[in-house]
Amino acid sequence: MGALSHLRVLDLTRVLAGPWCAQNLADFGADVIKIERPGAGDDTRIWGPPWLKTPDGRDTAEAAYYLAANRNKRSVTCDISTPEGQQLVRELAAQSDVVLENYKVGQLRKYGLDYESLKAVKPDLIYCSVTGFGQTGPYAQRPGYDFIIQGMGGFMSLTGERDDLPGGGPQKAGVAISDLMTGQYATIAVLAALAHRERTGEGQYIDMALLDVQVSMLANMNTNYLASGVAPRRWGNAHPNIVPYQTFHAADGWIIVAVGNDGQFRKFVTAGGRPELADDPRFATNPQRVAHRDALVPMLAEMVAPRTREQWILDLERAGVPCGPINTLDEVFENEQVVSRGLRVDLPHPTAGTVQLVGSPMKMSATPPEALRHPPLLGEHTDVVLGETLGYSAEHIADLRAKGVV
Repeated sequence: MGALSHLRVLDLTRVLAGPWCAQNLADFGADVIKIERPGAGDDTRIWGPPWLKTPDGRDTAEAAYYLAANRNKRSVTCDISTPEGQQLVRELAAQSDVVLENYKVGQLRKYGLDYESLKAVKPDLIYCSVTGFGQTGPYAQRPGYDFIIQGMGGFMSLTGERDDLPGGGPQKAGVAISDLMTGQYATIAVLAALAHRERTGEGQYIDMALLDVQVSMLANMNTNYLASGVAPRRWGNAHPNIVPYQTFHAADGWIIVAVGNDGQFRKFVTAGGRPELADDPRFATNPQRVAHRDALVPMLAEMVAPRTREQWILDLERAGVPCGPINTLDEVFENEQVVSRGLRVDLPHPTAGTVQLVGSPMKMSATPPEALRHPPLLGEHTDVVLGETLGYSAEHIADLRAKGVV
């Protein structure tokens, strides 16, 4: 019994932010019913390659992108542009605790599937909308895309190499960070709304915006600006206040060295065979190292270059200097700590035999999240959900299928 196994979630979202929230809830046992367009489904189903492969190496119809955010759900196909499809969703909403949607502002109102309409059939419903810019404000009608939000929300002004160095300029994150963080914040909001409902019986509406989240998650960079009036700038892999606290290229790849104090600096350069650098007045203290970083860092880079990553990490760990490798994903999933923590999970899959996924990182003693069900095939559970949950007869379902409603 998962912590949320008593709840049903109607998932009208697609792509990443909304599905990420729904997957979090599903991992804790909620019955998440994913509503998808007949014949097409979630946009990410075709965002390949790469594709999930069959045991004999052929591509399936499941893109790897789709697999990342849809485990533990059930898929029902439904054309919500039809009156019958709208009625089907209303009936499912009446038996659900949470509705998630990420349509354009006002789009579901014309189908009678907005919060006020569904609240009429389920007064204590929790309804969460995820959009680029929120339900209010001058940008509310604009579509929101993660890449654009990373730029607008300030993230890219802080990410990337310094403008005066080769390769300088703004960079986006390697993953859709504003989408993912919005999914996480939406999960928190839904859980808070459920806690409120448990005490009061009152449902509520949740308005989540990618831009709001992107601005909020800049954390200390926001307060650095608000306190000083000076906008922080990009430092690449360096640190504005600590030197050396950055990447270095060893003989066979990159390592991170995070020197936090003067004692660790002495240990670092001693391990590298350059102890005299710790006695140089330009580098003896961190403020001096920050002031003379352009002179120091090339010396340190030259010092690091001859040894392998593995040798440096062994030497620095022995010396008590914080460090680590920059792993590629093949190295990540071979890492003994990652293996020990069980982050990769293998689930049975109807067309591929097995699907490899990444499980939830939340470890809990009593109600841990679990990966139990493969990301569903398109419409895999339509007949079961309509028959068992809504009581539709086989003839009724066949009629809806003949009309293209499901």
